[in-house]
Amino acid sequence: MTATRVPGPPGLPLIGSLLDLKRDALATYLAAHRDHGDVVRIQAGPPGLRAEIWMVFSPEAVQQVLATDAAGFRKDNVFYGEIRESFGNGLLTSQDADYLRQRRLVQPLFTRKRVDRYADAIGAESEALAARWAAAPDATVDLAGEMSRFALRTVSRILFGQDVEEAVETVHHAFPVLNNFVRDRAFSPLRLPRQWPLPGHRKALAAERTLYEVCDAIIARRAAQGETGSDDLLGLLADARGEDGEQLDATELREQVLIFLLAGHETTATSLTFALHLLGKHPEQQALAHREVADLLADGRRPTAADYAELPYLTRVLKEAMRLYPAAPAVGRRAVADTVIGGVPVPAGADVLVAPYVTHRHPDHWEDPERFDPDRFTPEREAARHRYAWFPFGGGPRACIGQHFSMLESVLALAVLLRAFEVTAVDTDVPLSQGITLELGGPVRVRLTPRG
Repeated sequence: MTATRVPGPPGLPLIGSLLDLKRDALATYLAAHRDHGDVVRIQAGPPGLRAEIWMVFSPEAVQQVLATDAAGFRKDNVFYGEIRESFGNGLLTSQDADYLRQRRLVQPLFTRKRVDRYADAIGAESEALAARWAAAPDATVDLAGEMSRFALRTVSRILFGQDVEEAVETVHHAFPVLNNFVRDRAFSPLRLPRQWPLPGHRKALAAERTLYEVCDAIIARRAAQGETGSDDLLGLLADARGEDGEQLDATELREQVLIFLLAGHETTATSLTFALHLLGKHPEQQALAHREVADLLADGRRPTAADYAELPYLTRVLKEAMRLYPAAPAVGRRAVADTVIGGVPVPAGADVLVAPYVTHRHPDHWEDPERFDPDRFTPEREAARHRYAWFPFGGGPRACIGQHFSMLESVLALAVLLRAFEVTAVDTDVPLSQGITLELGGPVRVRLTPRG
């Protein structure tokens, strides 16, 4: 490829933008876009260990990477490699024949009709959370912790059915350890072998072992008991058959379960946290959401899957929260061959990152982008906007298979909680950072006022 100067921050002479990325990756991305345009090269690390990352910000360029030229950008980068090492080669990380086989087996379990069957479990967990909040000391809760545990309990209940209690505590303690380990290794220019007996390595491997053990024990017990026909997701995965009778073996079952736990609880927890946090800062929009919920659920019944379509304003609130605070703030790929993105040459083997956190704030597509405005997502305004101006679930052939599940869970949970409470933000500013998902640097507390 002909040498061409690529726009990007110069950084420091020896380490490039490494300190900026470690200090505040999200702010670094925003500044790179503001100062250098829609395709930017960021260099980080000392000579010999320096990483070069091509950041992609415009919806048109995002569409090229994720959709129109998706085969030219693979999940071969360090970040996915670290996730694969800790959580297995499930649907999120697998590629080529492995991915196609897994997708064929798993896709039928995530149709809208199938996912809608989980609405009652979502409603039950939401009601249990509302009951616990009713007894909260000082009528104040930290949304970050509360939503994380709620989303974990919900996805574990749907995955494991009657075995939920056995799994949830192990996952609750092990996941943060592994998430931090994966993040630190992915963003480090020097990655020592995992087998070296360093304190952080030992802690992460112990968390990994306990996580594997609880999943393997549940899977083995069901196999020994000859359980089939179970309606929880683990049972459906175990029973899934391809056209030629192929099925997932025990290791593959565990890897799919771990990926669903990872992708199915932290992302939803982030969306719920910020939807309530933003409503707690904007009483006018909260009043509109309360009115919609009260009109629909006036008799106090548990919401159903059919109610999802009857909550358009609450859905807009959620989408706007996901615009401002996408659970996956940046998503990586590796270029297969020399290519051109947005007029900028990108060499084969380059790490390419699309950044929802930045694209969702692109001034060419979002007026006053930092302002909270759920009405950006009316059907008319959505139809007029570029498909990849908003992409919290990715896009193209690798779009998130659980999109409808996440939206259904979040909207129904918000409906139950807002029927019971008004929320007022206590922490108005929340420090953020980038890990496997968007990470919170402090509490996100709201004060609860019961509704009559």
